[in-house]
Amino acid sequence: MKIHKDLTHEHWFNFSIFEQLANVGADIERAIQWRKNNNLDYSQKAFERALELLDFTIADPKNKKGTLKEILIVREALIDHFVYDDEYKTTDEYWQQYFFDFNYAAAIARGK
Repeated sequence: MKIHKDLTHEHWFNFSIFEQLANVGADIERAIQWRKNNNLDYSQKAFERALELLDFTIADPKNKKGTLKEILIVREALIDHFVYDDEYKTTDEYWQQYFFDFNYAAAIARGK
């Protein structure tokens, strides 16, 4: 089921990898915050939105060179962290920092 109904691949592909992952990170941040506030339904929905954006990122042809492997590992590790037993031993803080770095890089690229 498509969550971001108005989002097209063409539109998403216009974003840089930094912008794409910063947007994924925004939903991961929401998932973390909702989980901390014991709203597991909202947390799950935010996590599902993040996965959909990651799938759009994975489908982007420009990400096939060099970054695809990392994006696939990130997807697997996020699912492990939010759904399974966290075999990768990541923390909410790890994911917040990981995606913050992309937010920072996107801001620099925009000249902010």
